[in-house]
Amino acid sequence: MSDKLKPTRFPVAVDAALREAGWQPGRWDIKLAEHWADTLRAYESPAGHRHTVSPAAVEAWAEFGGLRITAPGPGRQTAPPVVLVEPLAGLHMARTLADLGRALETEVAPLGVEGDDQAVLAIDAAGRVYSVDHTGDWYLGPDVETALTGLVTGLLPRRLSLP
Repeated sequence: MSDKLKPTRFPVAVDAALREAGWQPGRWDIKLAEHWADTLRAYESPAGHRHTVSPAAVEAWAEFGGLRITAPGPGRQTAPPVVLVEPLAGLHMARTLADLGRALETEVAPLGVEGDDQAVLAIDAAGRVYSVDHTGDWYLGPDVETALTGLVTGLLPRRLSLP
C-alpha cells in the first residue's frame, strides 16, 4: 500500500488537509526543528523574557514544522483557521508564553499561528496545545494530533480558566 493510501492517526478530512500541506507519515525534519530551538533559546525580549524549549515542542516542530494547513471544508462549530506550524512566528511572544506557562505550572513554547496572526499556538512540556488570542487563552487538546484535528475540523476549543 502506498503512503498516499495508508491510514494515519488522523480523521480523513484532517489527514487530507495535512497531506495537501506537505505532511506524510514519517515526516521528520529534526535539522529544522533544532534550528528553531536554537533561535528561540537565543532570543531575549527587551524586558529579559526568554523562551523555553521542550522535547515535546521539538518533536512537534520536526513532524509538522513549516506546514500551512487549510481545512478542506467548513467547520463543525467554528470557521476553521489556516494553521501555520512555524514557532518563530511566536518569537516576540516570550513574555506572554512565559506568563501562560507560569499560570499552568509548566514550560510553554511557541508552535505556530492561526489565521493571519490572529492567535499564537503554543505547546507545553507535556505536549498539550494552547491558543492565545486577544480574547484569552484556549486549550486545544492533550497533544498535537487532537489540536490539529480540532483546528482543521472547526471544533470549539475550551477557554482556560484559572482559579
